Amino acid sequence: MRRGIASLCLHGALLAVAAVTIFPFVWMLLSSFKSADEISAVDQHLLPHVWTLENYRSIQENFDAVRLLGNSLMLSIVITAIAVYTSLLGGYVFGKYRFRGRGALFAVVLATMMIPWAVVLIPRYTMFTGAGLQDSYASIVIPAAISSFGIFMMRQSMDNVPDEILEAARIDGASELYIFHRIVAPMSVNAISALAIFQFLWVWEDYLWPYLMLSTPSKQVLAVGLTTFSGQYSTDYGGLFAATTVSIVPVVIVYVIFQKRFIAGAASAAVKG
Repeated sequence: MRRGIASLCLHGALLAVAAVTIFPFVWMLLSSFKSADEISAVDQHLLPHVWTLENYRSIQENFDAVRLLGNSLMLSIVITAIAVYTSLLGGYVFGKYRFRGRGALFAVVLATMMIPWAVVLIPRYTMFTGAGLQDSYASIVIPAAISSFGIFMMRQSMDNVPDEILEAARIDGASELYIFHRIVAPMSVNAISALAIFQFLWVWEDYLWPYLMLSTPSKQVLAVGLTTFSGQYSTDYGGLFAATTVSIVPVVIVYVIFQKRFIAGAASAAVKG
């Protein structure tokens, strides 16, 4: 009886927290279908009195939202694919190979996670500008190609890959690349899915670095483009709500697709020592 009441209270509390968290997004979604006058009215309602798609039409005509959305998707997918591959490779090396200095080298990788990103911002900007990579997508992809957090996460997940299977494959004559691609990668799908979601979100939400490196408006990403709706004296809230709604759609799709594997992968990486 007490257990049932406790469970009921817990679910009630979780529902309340979920409602508080989701309500602003619902308000934003519904407000994107309101007219500018209704959005700025003193008497506010959750549902629009008159449903309109004008905000979505205006962001495409004035903002070229499809192009910015495509730029963000392209960069997010490319960087996620590269970062996941390099992280899996690094995690496999640190988790399954025994070589001198392995512990010290892995400690260096972990130490890089402790350095605040803002500390390296100016040196990184100077380095990429000096290399002539400003206003190119290479300046966005290269810094994110290797993730110390990803290597750490994949290193933890390597405990799910038994050494006996790898040794049996080597005895049968399999090469190291074959073992990595055909045995290790398929057995790390949950961790790969979790890291892919993390990495995709980080790239998708990144604002400062693309803002500094990309100067051509047609090359910009959606996160930077959203700031153009806020001016010094006014803000186009209808366009801002519509553009923000469009920007979260890919994130929701990615999470829904990989939800089960994301939870399993994050849990497996968290409990391993």
